[in-house]
Amino acid sequence: MALFYSVRQLEEMEMKSALPLWRQILNASAEESGISPEQSLEKMGAALDAMLAADADYDPGQSSHSRLIGGDGERMRQYVAAGDTICGDFVGRVITGAIRMGECNACMHRIVAAPTAGACGVMPAVLLPYAQDHDTPREELIAALYIAAGFGMVIASRASMSGAEAGCQAEIGTASAMAAAALVYLHGGNVQQMSAAVAIALKNMMGLVCDPVAGLVEVPCVKRNAAGAMNALGAAEMALAGIRSRIPADEVIDAMRAVGALMSPLLRETGEGGVAASPTAVRFRNDFFGK
Repeated sequence: MALFYSVRQLEEMEMKSALPLWRQILNASAEESGISPEQSLEKMGAALDAMLAADADYDPGQSSHSRLIGGDGERMRQYVAAGDTICGDFVGRVITGAIRMGECNACMHRIVAAPTAGACGVMPAVLLPYAQDHDTPREELIAALYIAAGFGMVIASRASMSGAEAGCQAEIGTASAMAAAALVYLHGGNVQQMSAAVAIALKNMMGLVCDPVAGLVEVPCVKRNAAGAMNALGAAEMALAGIRSRIPADEVIDAMRAVGALMSPLLRETGEGGVAASPTAVRFRNDFFGK
């Protein structure tokens, strides 16, 4: 059961306590789980270590069993390393990280479901390059993961994180919103700016369908991780600039839930709609699985 039921609740927690929000999220989560705060910190640290290890262990020569996925993370790395990108080194590394992590998932490596396996690339793609460029201490990264988790709990309680239930807006969209909140925290933003970033990120992903080709979490999923990471960057930057969402974050989350309920089952992870129903995708599915 989720601990937090509204973004407004998180904002009030920040205002009413001398403890930083991330610490309050940690304490509440530890109490709910029946473990000590120190044990909770150890578990979150292990999650961070797993993200770092998955990124470091990326194998550019490996492909998924389907052969749909593999090597694109290395292609992107080489492109960025050549120094002639449109968006620059940092953004290039963010895109690279998202693709690499998505490929690790498709190739059955150990990843962190943040919040789901299919959206595993978004958070590490933005947090790890940010930490590298800003010399962010490990403790601050772990705190940012608690911030992300707190907002993620709200989305889980008010809507969904499941592509099968609410489309990819609930997977990549949620990951993007969580990453945006974490970025705002790391860059010194307040809880109202975190909330704005969450609302902006979710609105930008509203209505995104879940249409995995042949039912595999590979195409278009991996590249959507890169899109979600870029969306998180934009949402965080807007929120830090003082731009607010005209629609409160809780209402945006509720709207996402309603949109998910309106989606055809063909557009919710069944592999029967969207690009999964394209002629090329159907031919691949028939060839791979047999008619």
